[in-house]
Formats: sequence, C-alpha cells, structure tokens
Amino acid sequence: MEADCGDQALSICERHREQIDLMLTDVVMPHMSGKELAGRLAPLHPKMRVLYMSGYTDDIIADQGLMDSAFWFLPKPFKVLNLIKKVREIFDTSSSS
Repeated sequence: MEADCGDQALSICERHREQIDLMLTDVVMPHMSGKELAGRLAPLHPKMRVLYMSGYTDDIIADQGLMDSAFWFLPKPFKVLNLIKKVREIFDTSSSS
C-alpha cells in the first residue's frame, strides 16, 4: 500500500483489517510526523514494525524524538540493496526477540 501523506496513510491503514508487517515512513512530513503516524497506528496494528527514513541531519531527527530510542532508521539517499538489507535486519531482529 502506498500513501502520499500521513493523513492518507492513516486512512488506508485504518481501513486495512489484515496485519501490516512493516511501515516505511519519512520522519518529517507535512501535517503529521512519521513518529506521530506510527503512534496513531500502533493500537490498530500493534505488531507492525516501523522503518523511518530521512534526508535531514541528526539534529532534526533528534528533534523528532527518534535518536534516544530503539528505532529502525535508514538515511536518505539510499540504494535499494540497503533498503532490502535493513528490512531483513528488522525481521531477523524481531523474530529472535
């Protein structure tokens, strides 16, 4: 599933009744941050993993509250192979927990 903004992603995920395994979201978006989107979706999809991406500096990422916790993060720009490796890492880590 694909969305152009946080509001649209929220709407799509609210209607989606099956489990969502992974959400890839930008950290900084208009109207709703990726962290806010993930927080709003957590009650509906509690097993959903979230991979954040951003091209912003560490200061901006820290302002969003993502540096102090165990969040999965991929800096932009990235190559498809790096995305694949990160997704594999997320599922390998999650399944061994």
